Amino acid sequence: MTLQHIILLAVVQGITEFLPISSSGHLILAPALTGSPDQGLLVDVAVHVGTLAAVLIYFWRDVFAMIGGFVRLFTGRINAGARLALHIILATIPVIGVGFYLKVSGIEEQLRSVEIIAWATIGFGIVLWIADKIGMTINRLEHMRWGGALFIGLAQVLALIPGTSRSGITMTAARFMGYERSDAAQFSMLMSIPVILGAGLLAGIDLHQAGNIALNEDILLAAGLSFLTALIAIAVLMNWLKRSSFTPFAIYRILLGGGLLVWLYFYNGVPLPFIGG
Repeated sequence: MTLQHIILLAVVQGITEFLPISSSGHLILAPALTGSPDQGLLVDVAVHVGTLAAVLIYFWRDVFAMIGGFVRLFTGRINAGARLALHIILATIPVIGVGFYLKVSGIEEQLRSVEIIAWATIGFGIVLWIADKIGMTINRLEHMRWGGALFIGLAQVLALIPGTSRSGITMTAARFMGYERSDAAQFSMLMSIPVILGAGLLAGIDLHQAGNIALNEDILLAAGLSFLTALIAIAVLMNWLKRSSFTPFAIYRILLGGGLLVWLYFYNGVPLPFIGG
């Protein structure tokens, strides 16, 4: 991998991880569209570690509140931090189960195609726009109940389809339930903590078994760049959602997906679906 390729992947990961536009889709598209080699597992882990650090730092108050609240559960007491932690745990369970099944069954690799990414980008972009338009803005995080957390968690399973966007589909589900835009984004980003940790753990195990865990300057650069760009992206998104809507992200998704379909079907000559050659 060239230095330019590593920088590109780190910046793409940092910007797209928490925006509702699909980081996995962009990371798959980067080598597909540029002709660069796949980034490999070590770089993939590095950029995810960077984005994890960004969300932990930006939402450090919520993180400490959840940790403190979870500890208090052992004393038989529950507070707002404990409820938030339990909601995050509940919302994470579905994607862990389904994600593990897709990985061991080999289905996960079959979903990593430009065609699937393009259609998912468009389809779930439209769903995001609809949810944002019809969803009320009456609920805050403190209003969340077990059923709401589970509903968002079940929606997160759809993010296993590349192009869906984990943050996008969870924000969409929250908006359907009438959560404030910034609160929907906040819960989505807090949900990313156990997901990124779990994915990083699995990848780390694979790296250890392969004997390929050596760190170098390129890996540290990838982690650092993804951290900085993710931190900026989170701050910009949270500030934007306090005064505006998800419409620009939905439009971007539709334009991106449409461009990919044109590139795929007309430039590369892939047969149109349901039509044949």
